Amino acid sequence: MFSAILLEKSGTGSKVALTRVSDDELPDGDVTVDVSYSTLNYKDALAITGKSPVVRSFPMVPGIDLAGVVAQSSHPSWSTGDEVVLNGWGVGETHWGGLAQRARLRGDWLIPLPDAFTARQAMAIGTAGYTASLCVEALVWHGVSPDDGEILVTGATGGVGSVAIALLTTIGYTVAAATGKPAEAGYLKDLGASTIVNRAELAERGKPLQKERWAGVVETAGSHTLVNASAQTRYGGAVAACGLAQGMDLPGTVAPFILRGVALYGIDSVQAPTPLRMQAWARLARDLDPAALESIATELPLGEAITAANQFFDGTVRGRLVVDVNR
Repeated sequence: MFSAILLEKSGTGSKVALTRVSDDELPDGDVTVDVSYSTLNYKDALAITGKSPVVRSFPMVPGIDLAGVVAQSSHPSWSTGDEVVLNGWGVGETHWGGLAQRARLRGDWLIPLPDAFTARQAMAIGTAGYTASLCVEALVWHGVSPDDGEILVTGATGGVGSVAIALLTTIGYTVAAATGKPAEAGYLKDLGASTIVNRAELAERGKPLQKERWAGVVETAGSHTLVNASAQTRYGGAVAACGLAQGMDLPGTVAPFILRGVALYGIDSVQAPTPLRMQAWARLARDLDPAALESIATELPLGEAITAANQFFDGTVRGRLVVDVNR
């Protein structure tokens, strides 16, 4: 028996509880992992609170991230004792996830824990940080260089934004951090941001083309914020879009793309192929200062994860919430 957060169907919604389950209840998979740490992401919060129907089947253990040690394996790539990381692949939505002390998974979903990080540090990064790295990879691949100008990071105090700022500044970029939390300016500047932008400047309908400000953008909000950020991107620049915190809509025009040659890169972290995942984690291992993770991460025990999920909707989450599933 082991502890897990379990979502079960209840009428038209779901109920959630910290409970004990057995190995026999675990879903099919060729690798069983003793989980060391998991995380709380926005998607996990939606699942736990039921604010959006992200869970596709019940019962479900949420948690789109985990880091742990292989306990059993029939997969050729993994052996007992291997340290592994998982991000995405529908885990926590269609397959039991990481907010539990044990998980049974497909070995093809796993990557090795990078030598540069402990399991806790890997979860301080989590899907949010790995997504940030994918965004940075897109900007670098596009050819945006530190000499080209500022990089705008929206949703800057969130997990993606926090890691993106730390990564970008380490490799020489100048970062402007957009946030609706002016009290967090010190936190953002400690991560490396040079400029603080009020997110209200980006959140309302704007002109199709605006003053050119950004060489590139890491964009987590969608909707008007994505449209305005694109309209302010310099000729030949790039926008890496990975989120929809403001909305799924795209209420803009093609003007930035056909008149300024701005490139819009869609960043998917859930189904990204393993080589791309390995590339993103390699950049994190090479360029992310582990000391930055201490300011980005807040740790909590498994029993507090249910209550903590509500913080995503009252605006009090900063950085990353790391869950120690064994306490």
